[in-house]
Amino acid sequence: MRKTLPCYGEIGPLRGQGLERGTMTRRMTTPSPLAPQGGTPRYRDRIYDDPRHDPYQDKGKYTEPTVCTGCHAIYHQGRWAWGSAPEGAHKAECPACHRVREKQPAGYVTLTGAVVEGEREELVRIARNVEKQENAQHPLHRIMGIEQGAGDLVVTTTDVHLPQRIGEAVRHAHKGHLDIAYAHDEYSVRVHWRKA
Repeated sequence: MRKTLPCYGEIGPLRGQGLERGTMTRRMTTPSPLAPQGGTPRYRDRIYDDPRHDPYQDKGKYTEPTVCTGCHAIYHQGRWAWGSAPEGAHKAECPACHRVREKQPAGYVTLTGAVVEGEREELVRIARNVEKQENAQHPLHRIMGIEQGAGDLVVTTTDVHLPQRIGEAVRHAHKGHLDIAYAHDEYSVRVHWRKA
């Protein structure tokens, strides 16, 4: 005797329960759009796991509200923001202050080709202005340090987004060539601008 289940029409019978082999199982597969016919299936219930994770981000959420012991940023509604800490707020170190304390930048911006001292000052001013704009909305996006070498400037940052914005701002102001390289296995980026 053939049994039917009332889920989206008739489902083929299942093996082992007096039913034949069925087409609907608990775990449904969806064909990958880029895979050839009969290629690797992907499962809808599988969560995408990015191999590049920030080791300085906590694995869980902070207790709300939390105030950073270093920069006094507030963790509220799932994100870090600037504001006043309420009474009885928990205390913890934000990921940016943790990176600064351990001297482990996530982003590097190398600016080469500025030989004249006035040009170097202009590049530092551009980097600081971009940081100021970015930091107003995102407290974890900060410049850790600026080192001046013989023919280059190296700016280190606490995140991977600020270096790209600094590089694009410098390219917009001074033209030149910009290279952006995200690391494949770690949470870091290297931005290199050179004067044309």
